[in-house]
Amino acid sequence: MFTGIIKAVGRIRTLEPRGGDLRVAIDAGKLDLSDTRLGDSIAVSGVCLTVVTLDGASFAADVSRETLTRTTLGDKTVGSRVNLEPALRIGEALGGHLVSGHVDGVGTVVEVKAEARSQRLTFEVPAHLARYIAEKGSITVDGVSLTVNHVEGARFSVNIVPHTLAETTLDECRSRAPVNLEVDLIARYLERLLLGARAATPGTRISAEFLAEHGFIK
Repeated sequence: MFTGIIKAVGRIRTLEPRGGDLRVAIDAGKLDLSDTRLGDSIAVSGVCLTVVTLDGASFAADVSRETLTRTTLGDKTVGSRVNLEPALRIGEALGGHLVSGHVDGVGTVVEVKAEARSQRLTFEVPAHLARYIAEKGSITVDGVSLTVNHVEGARFSVNIVPHTLAETTLDECRSRAPVNLEVDLIARYLERLLLGARAATPGTRISAEFLAEHGFIK
């Protein structure tokens, strides 16, 4: 489990194909790896990976074919910058929101616009994820916990303050760039609970008609 508060920006050192998937070695930058052990989890641009080797200020992890096809990690090259966050430890502050590191889909940057000292970023999401995104709710973009400021259809906007721009890779966002998205855990589980017994029926999803039928909306 993670919080979406990035601890460091690292760089990919090597990409080693292994039988159809990939082993990636990452220079951890200012991330302190002194307490990290083999088997620990580190979120890499929002993707939960397992540490398989440690070498001073770097670590390596195996990335499955599934993860390569469903996240932006398959597009990374040697030298690419990545957001890093070690797993949350009991007793640590929960500064962002609960994040699993399981990417739900890849979104696309639609617009980058200066707004006072911040940057306003607008993203387009896959249609099946749009229903989980709510104004003033939480979302994770490339591992960064953000507050949704506006939603319209399959698009949403967030404001990135100067500190976040300086301490993450979001300063690299450009139009049409892909980003990893993880929607709020509560929204996903709430949908399953609302479906009740219907959750066992393949393809059943929450719709406006379903909510009206059960008295949640009028």
